Amino acid sequence: MKPPARKKRKGPPLRNLRLTIEYDGTRYFGWQVQEGKSTVQGEVERAVREISGSEATVIGSGRTDAGVHAVGQVANFRTSCRIPAAKWPLALNAHLPEDIRVVSAEDVPIEFHAQFNAKRKTYVYTVLNRDVASAIERDHCHFVRRTLDLAAMSEGAKFLVGTHDFRAFGSDMATKEKTIRTIDRAEILSERPRVRFVFRGTGFLYNQVRAMVGTLLDVGLGKAPPDHVKAVLEGRDRTKAGANVPARGLCLVSVEYD
Repeated sequence: MKPPARKKRKGPPLRNLRLTIEYDGTRYFGWQVQEGKSTVQGEVERAVREISGSEATVIGSGRTDAGVHAVGQVANFRTSCRIPAAKWPLALNAHLPEDIRVVSAEDVPIEFHAQFNAKRKTYVYTVLNRDVASAIERDHCHFVRRTLDLAAMSEGAKFLVGTHDFRAFGSDMATKEKTIRTIDRAEILSERPRVRFVFRGTGFLYNQVRAMVGTLLDVGLGKAPPDHVKAVLEGRDRTKAGANVPARGLCLVSVEYD
């Protein structure tokens, strides 16, 4: 007996839209939807629902924590709404709060997945290194008063490049089995009085970037030599790494795909 024929889907064909999203994470409990809390994903899904009239799961390239920002978050969702891709940013932004903006939208193959197809991500952490904190940038940088040794931090950052077990820099590692990651860029950029910590890699553990910056700041403040970073990495002991710096200085800059 032949299996019953699959029923054809009625109505407009399903399509897959890829979004590039910029947001100020200050007011949000991160990207991922959480019951009773305001999140970026929740706001974007609400906007999609109000425009299309139907529910859609907006899949992000990764979860950003509470207070973390993005200028290049990538997301996708499937819909049968016929609005041309070029008009989706304007439509969504009309339904979104001002601290979330869809920068671009495009039709992509139905199998595209913003998280699983991502190959590399770039994060930038900003430190304001001067005598006085900023009134304007207080939600977008971490203030450090003492002068940082940029050369020492750059030397320490070199130990992070490559494929390593980054267990020492992750949080909640008790239940995390796979902690091998590859970083192909770990660089300190001086834009005095701002210091930018740039990391590009295949993926990052929970709080990994913030812990790496905290460890490099210990080096920059003279609390540890540059090769302390190597010792922490090889020791795989979270207690030996620096403290997690505040989330407000962290920004997801870009996500790369094949």
